[in-house]
Amino acid sequence: MRVTAKGEYATRAVLHLAMEYPEVVTINQIAERHRIPVKYLEQILLELKRGGILTSRRGVYGGYLLSRSPEEISVGEVLQIVDNRVIDSSCVQRDSDRGFLCSDSEGCGLRQIWTDVRVAVEKILFETSFADVCVRSHRKPPLADTPKTTARLNA
Repeated sequence: MRVTAKGEYATRAVLHLAMEYPEVVTINQIAERHRIPVKYLEQILLELKRGGILTSRRGVYGGYLLSRSPEEISVGEVLQIVDNRVIDSSCVQRDSDRGFLCSDSEGCGLRQIWTDVRVAVEKILFETSFADVCVRSHRKPPLADTPKTTARLNA
């Protein structure tokens, strides 16, 4: 499995927003916290916005927030939006993508293994929500209808 820097940065940004959900977070807060170049982060956040993961707010108190609750956004969905593919192997890519034909593509045992691995990894990534990742980070995302101060006291 290959996760690009772009995919890594996108998942970090979405996790940050999940932990602050439903609050608006500035791009500078995310960039500073995760050491992501602001210009690069801008591009990533715009892609996530176009992909339906984020919403933006303009103005003095503007920034980004999740368009859906962290329970409704999977790690796989974020990676798919920014990287187009979640898992990649030259053995399972279409022949035209590789530029040559595999001599034994259908009967190859390795191709079958890589396909099984891809399916298993995608299952994990698409079944793991950012709420799950927040819990693994030892911090639950605040509830949408709970005031921020109350949510922090209960965490």
